Amino acid sequence: MSAFRTLDQAALAGQRVLVRVDLNVPMENGHVSDTTRIDRVLPTIREISGKGGKVILLAHFGRPKNGPDAENSLKPVAAALSAQLGKPVAFAADCIGASASEAIAKLHDGDVLLLENTRFHKAEEKNDPAFVSELAKLGDLYVNDAFSAAHRAHASTEGLAHKLPAYAGRGMQAELEALGHALEHPQRPVAAVVGGAKVSSKLDLLGNLSKKVDYLIIGGGMANTFLAAEGKAVGKSLCEKDLLETARSIIKEARDNKCEIILPVDVVVASEFKAHAPSKTVSVDAVSADDMILDIGPASVARIETLLTTTKTLVWNGPFGAFELEPFNAGTNAVARVAASLTKAGKLVTVAGGGDTVSALNQAGVADDFTYISTAGGAFLEWLEGKVLPGVEALRTK
Repeated sequence: MSAFRTLDQAALAGQRVLVRVDLNVPMENGHVSDTTRIDRVLPTIREISGKGGKVILLAHFGRPKNGPDAENSLKPVAAALSAQLGKPVAFAADCIGASASEAIAKLHDGDVLLLENTRFHKAEEKNDPAFVSELAKLGDLYVNDAFSAAHRAHASTEGLAHKLPAYAGRGMQAELEALGHALEHPQRPVAAVVGGAKVSSKLDLLGNLSKKVDYLIIGGGMANTFLAAEGKAVGKSLCEKDLLETARSIIKEARDNKCEIILPVDVVVASEFKAHAPSKTVSVDAVSADDMILDIGPASVARIETLLTTTKTLVWNGPFGAFELEPFNAGTNAVARVAASLTKAGKLVTVAGGGDTVSALNQAGVADDFTYISTAGGAFLEWLEGKVLPGVEALRTK
């Protein structure tokens, strides 16, 4: 983490601190229905406020098309943030200009202000220099605590870091440290679970991980494509037949990188895709023409469990089967619980991310037992793919 400035290096007292946060929260009937993203930024807000900084929050919300509109206003989020924070949160009707300047002028040290949706200005996503300058006028320091938006080179996520002294917030810092421990300087051996429906959506991910991990454990619908590439019958299962040669090249590249690919040895099959459909476990050599592979079988689970007992670091993105349908969540749940148990015992570092992954780990009841769960979505995936994240690069100490 020494490559990034953090709040430990920031003199905050009496300063106007522009803090980029992720408040793109789900709403129902005008109220925030899930405060997870709000809760993630509270430590940074409380620290800056507690040290006498004026906290000025920047965030986007939704995808407004033509300037300000009530549906995409952050005003209702200010009330939810205030409730979670336990102190008043002021609100300004714009993120630049007179309304923002006047609201900031009223702040006392330790106060918190939320500015209106940055995406009400098209210049935000264009990272327009003039817009960046207007934002920069409002603060003395810049803190980025929105790793989930760090893959975007927007004015409030990247541009500001070049105009003001820039620091990583505590959430950003935790994310960067966890990801660094997972792939940049991990304890070995390192295993990665990559699941999900399609190989086509994770080609960059598979290519990058095959260079960095010792074991690449492939599950979900994408495992079917790899099984088919090895000449196995997959019946009516989801399978990208036009990518069989690609799968073979990934297997070869992994072998060249001394990375072992782990595929299912048995699977749970059914004749239809629905909860509680009649199912059976068969070897991957015995899938019939009417079978649909919906989960990994117990022998596959046992093989992965044995592997994890000798692994020091695990990165997880994607489920092993149709985890949203019982009983086809069994494989994902079983592996997740073993990984969680090893983590609690201090034998394994576990870093997981991606929407389906977080849902699956919550369903298995083990999300709190993993070393780190990323809620960043696209930014987490791009980091796993080895891509440069503009919002992170802008924070590096030069």
